[in-house]
Amino acid sequence: MSRFWSSVVHTLSPYVPGEQPKIDGLVKLNTNENPYDPSPRALTAIAAAAERLRLYPDPAATSLRETIAARFDVAANEVFVGNGSDEVLAHTFQALLRHDAPLLFPDITYSFYPVYCRLYGVNHEVVPLDGAMRIDLADYRRPGSAVLLCNPNAPTGIALPRAAIEALLTEHPDRLVVVDEAYVDFGAESAVPLVARHDNLLVIQTLSKSRALAGLRVGFAIGQRPLIEALERVKDSFNSYPLDCFAIAGAVAAIEDDAWFQETRQRIIQSRETLTGSLTELGFEVLPSQANFVFARHRSHRGADLAARLRERGVLVRHFQKPRIEDFLRITIGTDEECGRLIGLLRQMV
Repeated sequence: MSRFWSSVVHTLSPYVPGEQPKIDGLVKLNTNENPYDPSPRALTAIAAAAERLRLYPDPAATSLRETIAARFDVAANEVFVGNGSDEVLAHTFQALLRHDAPLLFPDITYSFYPVYCRLYGVNHEVVPLDGAMRIDLADYRRPGSAVLLCNPNAPTGIALPRAAIEALLTEHPDRLVVVDEAYVDFGAESAVPLVARHDNLLVIQTLSKSRALAGLRVGFAIGQRPLIEALERVKDSFNSYPLDCFAIAGAVAAIEDDAWFQETRQRIIQSRETLTGSLTELGFEVLPSQANFVFARHRSHRGADLAARLRERGVLVRHFQKPRIEDFLRITIGTDEECGRLIGLLRQMV
C-alpha cells in the first residue's frame, strides 16, 4: 500500500534490466552476458566452497582483494569488492558523489546512473554526446563536483583512450573521476595504471562480462586508499558480508585462470568484428565498439519494429525507447552460431 511509502520511494523510477524470459531455444542477445561457460577452475572452486557454507564468509574478502591487487599491481587496501559492480557503484554514489555541485555524466550511458542519483539525492547534470555518439571531454569543462564515465560507454560501445582519461584527471585535479569499466576487457584501455599518480580516480570493474560470472555477482573498485576507505565505511554500515563464500572462491579462481580469459575474450572480439561486417553489409550503421556488444541502426527500418520482429522469431536484442537512440539496437555478441541466426533473420527483414 503506497500510503506507507517514504517520500523517496514515491519519486523513484527504478532501473529496468534486460528481459530474462524462460523460453526454450531462445537466442539471448539482450543482456551482454558472456556466451561461453565460465573457467573450469572457477566452477571447481565454487563447488569446493560448499564445505564452508555453515560459516560466515570473510567480510573483507581478503583472498579476492589480494588476487585482484596482484593482477593489477596495486596494494590490497586499494581494492574494494562488492556484490556486482552495481553495488560498488551504489556505494560510490553514497560515499563519494553526494555534493552540492553536480555530478556530470553523458546523456546516453548506463541508465542506472540517474536512478542512483534519485535514490541517493545526488545533484547531477547530463552532458550530451556529440553527433557521432562520442564523449567529448571538452564538454566537461563546466561546474561540477565529479565526473562519471562508462568506458567503453554503454550502450554505444565507444571507448576513450587512457590518455584522454589522464588528461581529464590532470585538468580537474580537485574533481573525482569515476570510470566504470564493465566492458573494458573487450579491446579498450583500462585506467587502472593511472591510479598510482591520480588520487582523484576510482576505477570500477566486474566479473560478469569477460569472466562469464554474471550469476555470481562480483564487482570491484580500485583507487587510492582514502577513496576505498570511504566505500568500506558505507559497506560496513550496510552489509558486512556482501560476497558469499561461493563468490569469493569462484572469483579468485576465475581471475587466476588467465589462459581461459585471454582465449575467450579473443573469441568474442573476433565474433564482434564478423558481426559488425555482416550488419554493415545489410545496411546497418554500426558504431565502433570495444565492448561485448554492438550498437546499430538500419537506415530504412525502425529499431522497435526490428526488435519486435526478431523476438517473434526467438531472438532477443535490446531496444531503448529514448530520444536520439530509439532506432538503435544493442546486440550482445553471442556464439558464432547465435550471431549467424540473427543475421539470417535480418536478411529476411531488411
